[in-house]
Amino acid sequence: MPITTSMRFMEALERRILTGLSCEYDQAKGVLAPEFAQKMKKPIFSLKSMNGRLGAWSGETMEITLSREFVLDHPWDSVREVLIHEMAHQLAELMPRVETEPAHGRTFREACRLLRANPEASGRYPTLHQRLWGKRSSREDRIMARVRKLMALAESSNQHEAESALMKASELIRKHNIDLLERNARRNFLSVFLGRPALRHTRDRYHLARLLQEFYCVEGVWVPAYVVDKEKMGRALEISGTRQNVQTAGYVWDYIRLYIDAQWREFNRTGRLNRFRKTDFAVGLIEGFRETLQNASAIRSHARRHRALISVQDPLLQKYVSHRYPDTTVSRGRPLNQDGAVVAAGERIGRQLVIPEGIPDGGIGPPALLPDKTG
Repeated sequence: MPITTSMRFMEALERRILTGLSCEYDQAKGVLAPEFAQKMKKPIFSLKSMNGRLGAWSGETMEITLSREFVLDHPWDSVREVLIHEMAHQLAELMPRVETEPAHGRTFREACRLLRANPEASGRYPTLHQRLWGKRSSREDRIMARVRKLMALAESSNQHEAESALMKASELIRKHNIDLLERNARRNFLSVFLGRPALRHTRDRYHLARLLQEFYCVEGVWVPAYVVDKEKMGRALEISGTRQNVQTAGYVWDYIRLYIDAQWREFNRTGRLNRFRKTDFAVGLIEGFRETLQNASAIRSHARRHRALISVQDPLLQKYVSHRYPDTTVSRGRPLNQDGAVVAAGERIGRQLVIPEGIPDGGIGPPALLPDKTG
């Protein structure tokens, strides 16, 4: 049978994915103590049809296999989760264990703890994004539905009505999360990528990440992640939080990025301004929206002084993120040659931004295996 262009493309894509699995393996192994990391010898990586299973580890062949259909059809953060689960099986075989212990027994779960792996991410278990967007009905889901309706009301042409709706939506998110803390309610956390991994991210992405962390009850970490189209390790923004908060923060991320693109096309109709000025414009727009949220918080805190203008800090979420990434650092770059007039124009537009209702049924962010062409 002759080899077609499509076949060559798929072969090249699978080769890049296998290279990515190797790179992610090295990165994931880095959290282990030296006595375990030295024992973890890099296996063979393969992609095969697996009849609905996500992945498998074979100690006999020293091979980690992932489902070809799963890898091609799901975002990279879902792929990483399954890879690290299979790495935990490899690690468990190197640890002392009872001979009759089941494959997902105590030793395996300890290996998962050491590797920060999800012990459930195998077999026919729902993928990361399936768990995020699965159809459920809970008190938290109903509260978030009210939040989205308030966001839709914030589109009102009546400025007072729009500001009141935005303030109420912000207050409802805050009160819900404070209630969870005060009741010490059980909380399950998810960690997902926003957008695709990339070698470089524009400055506005960092501003947007900080805004989500300040106002939408999630924690964000820029983590190493493989960039398929570049065949190198880059970085991605990973947010962590409850399923409902991650959904809301992810929707805000997607909506603001699309809004920036639309407003920039209008602002730069002549096409005379370059991509660096687009970054200035985007930073200004995000900071203008931040000002709107801060004003809503200030009005709320004036009415309820016992809940001052502070972020809702969830100690369990912070513990979860600290365990997942024990060696995080904080760094702030300074913009070079920023155009103040363009930033100010973005700020004016950002102050008028409202987030409409409409969290989609799909996942957060664009597909993982295609290059990100946005600015």
